Amino acid sequence: MGFLDKVLRRGRETQPRDPHGIYVYVQCDNCGEKLRIRADKRHDLMRDYETDELIWKKEIMDARCFQIMYATVVFDGAHHVRSRAIEGQGHFITEEEYLEVPGR
Repeated sequence: MGFLDKVLRRGRETQPRDPHGIYVYVQCDNCGEKLRIRADKRHDLMRDYETDELIWKKEIMDARCFQIMYATVVFDGAHHVRSRAIEGQGHFITEEEYLEVPGR
């Protein structure tokens, strides 16, 4: 990776070392803003004792057009995503898409 790529990526670091965080990446369909959202494994996940799944519900608003998106992510006991959905104008993206430099 060249110097210019490093400069352009500044502010969009890769996922930090965070043993208690789960990162989800979302993009607003209205303005295109990409967001990295953190869920804390210890406090933000609700356990469904019937299915033994962990459920995370989050209201997300971007800073550009202020659209609200409602995300629901279901994890298994090992914190792997089982299902995910967004209501509103947005969609999930990958970490690579989040880190992608605009205009390339």
